[in-house]
Amino acid sequence: MTDTIFALSSGRPPAAIAVMRISGPRADAALGTLAGSLPAPRTASLRALRDQAGDLLDRALVIRFPGPATATGEDLVELHLHGGRAIVASVEQELSRLPGLRLAQPGEFTRRALQHGRLDVIQAEGLADLLEAETESQRRVAIAASEGRVSQTAREWLGRAADIAARVEAELDFGDEDDVASHAGYHPASDAGALACDIEYALAQPSVERLRDGITVVLAGPRNAGKSSLFNALLQRDAAIVTPIAGTTRDVLEAVVSRAGIPYRLVDTAGLIGDTTDEVERIGISRARDLIDRADLVLWLGVPDDAPSNALKVASQCDHRRPTDEHDIATSVHVPETVDALWTAIDQRCRIYVGWSDGMAFRERQREDMASAARELRCAANEDDPLLQAEHLRLATRWLARLLGIDAAEEMLDALFRRFCLGK
Repeated sequence: MTDTIFALSSGRPPAAIAVMRISGPRADAALGTLAGSLPAPRTASLRALRDQAGDLLDRALVIRFPGPATATGEDLVELHLHGGRAIVASVEQELSRLPGLRLAQPGEFTRRALQHGRLDVIQAEGLADLLEAETESQRRVAIAASEGRVSQTAREWLGRAADIAARVEAELDFGDEDDVASHAGYHPASDAGALACDIEYALAQPSVERLRDGITVVLAGPRNAGKSSLFNALLQRDAAIVTPIAGTTRDVLEAVVSRAGIPYRLVDTAGLIGDTTDEVERIGISRARDLIDRADLVLWLGVPDDAPSNALKVASQCDHRRPTDEHDIATSVHVPETVDALWTAIDQRCRIYVGWSDGMAFRERQREDMASAARELRCAANEDDPLLQAEHLRLATRWLARLLGIDAAEEMLDALFRRFCLGK
């Protein structure tokens, strides 16, 4: 990797300021060519940037960050330009003319940070999630990942697994030597089982994808039960067509709304009836039943006895229909307090799906590695043969190392030589 990359790191122009970043071995040379001289490291300096003919491109604040203590681990330069399209384009054109410089590929700055050890895989994934976060819960989880809290937990698991594995390996290979005698007779079942419990607890928490996709709440019930009116009231806008004509809603209508930092996917469905000869209505009812089966919560506006098991039984239109004792809540779209109360009830029923104790969540890719590690640790805890225990522990360590994108063998060797005096 000898080329130097550059790209606009702020939003697309026009804007008040446009930040152009240059990373690589020729970053300082590029700045010197444009600005004429180099400022002191990590000091913002005003410079006139000029092209090869000496014409002024812009007057900009420039900052240089000598590597490796930079975001990418390389020499890094920032040009804080005026945010006009023509200015940005002219500076990009001038940089592209310099030898050894090229426009960066998408994500290439973060990739270089990963390759230079400034980030691990989990932090890089957390940074990507942070850029895409749309709700408060997503932002908090992404911050935990990008700032290294999730990696720290994963590293602690890896350290514990490597330590258990190292003890077993040492007992197998050097148990007859005096300098490892202090660990003779070590049984890993308790330590391996405890570590598996900790990983399984983390797996029981919602995934990053779960927090991103939100909670699915389906409004269902018979025709003319007030589903679409309630759908609009929950969204506080007219998303669905509402008429007194039975069967107005014939297909699925979805909308995403965020409440208290949690994303909800609200789904209005066709009214449920028995047999119908209308093909379009039959398809709509089929889709409604499928969504009811897959919903996190169903707002059921029909007869309470017909409600599915995952339902909140809603007595809609309570301003002219009397609710029964079997209903969970009564609402009227003409009484805003009842709609607010329904949101509170939804939150109480659904928070378990996205609740987490420490603000950390793992992506599905990470959870697969964690599940594999926990499974191997369980096998090690239940295995009596030391050779098979060692193999399960090796595999558990490998899965946890893969979670972090590092070399499992190196991690276990570090643990081995840190704990035991094996050198002669």
